[in-house]
Amino acid sequence: MKILYAVQGTGNGHLSRAMDIVPCLKALGEVDVLVSGIQADLSLPFEVKYRFHGLSFIFGKSGGVDLWKTFMSSTIRKFTNEIKSLPIEDYDLVINDFEPISAWACHSKDLQCIGLSHQIGALDPASPKPEESDMLGKFIMKNYAPATHSYGFHFKRYAKNIFSPVIRNAVRDLSVTDEGHYTVYLPAYDDAHLLKHLMKFPDVKWDVFSKHNSRPFEMKNVTIRPINNQAFIDSMASSSGVLCGAGFETPAEALYLKKKLLVVPMKNQYEQHLNAASLEEMGVPVISSLKQKNMLAIEAWLNSKSRVEVDYPNITQEIIEEIVQKHR
Repeated sequence: MKILYAVQGTGNGHLSRAMDIVPCLKALGEVDVLVSGIQADLSLPFEVKYRFHGLSFIFGKSGGVDLWKTFMSSTIRKFTNEIKSLPIEDYDLVINDFEPISAWACHSKDLQCIGLSHQIGALDPASPKPEESDMLGKFIMKNYAPATHSYGFHFKRYAKNIFSPVIRNAVRDLSVTDEGHYTVYLPAYDDAHLLKHLMKFPDVKWDVFSKHNSRPFEMKNVTIRPINNQAFIDSMASSSGVLCGAGFETPAEALYLKKKLLVVPMKNQYEQHLNAASLEEMGVPVISSLKQKNMLAIEAWLNSKSRVEVDYPNITQEIIEEIVQKHR
């Protein structure tokens, strides 16, 4: 059986999940990997056969997605040519983690596409939704990577077709301690914004992982480091808490490690507001930005000792086998 596993390459979460899912798929057939997107920092420990530009969301510098750069980075002609260039009919099974090239290639040739992504779980009617409706964001998420069959991941199992998060083995194997620092990953903020706000808490040691700097440096109580997968998960495992965007994989890993968690959803990113609604329902504090009005909420979080308990069993192989057997 020839399997194509297609992964969204905007951000690092999808690639992190692929590190555990691809070996599971390789136990069941011959696997080729496709990655589209231009905003990821992680390298995968296996061959990627297809790399496409795709449709990438570009992070801004003050807390959100840069809509103009996102629009300018993608053209319909380039996207269409990438779809046409993919020999999708060569595969017996296509499993898609919110990846548009393979999804639309399947759609154009009336082939089945198995959607297996967090976005599917977040959009499910049973999952929590934010109070403010974002019709455009919802439309984009629903049509970005169409699937004929849908399975999702989420912070909780809200429905039968939604699974608990894939916690990669590299995180499961960590030794958990508390060395007193706070790990920060907010890729939609540049270093200047982060330094400005984090230095308002001079007694707190912040360990920041930045998309905007390739060299580490320290300024007073804040350490800025470039993205490095092992350094990041080691920092989380030894932290007192994690301050991050309302993505999926990093909050899920922080909860699994039993760390205190505070999330800041990106502006213009509907998925993150869906995630924030779920996390808030679970008891995780959520703030809208790093602006002055939220400094008291950050201080309250720093002083709090409460943690949200979760149960995320290691059942990735079982999930993959169930899906493949059903649709092979």
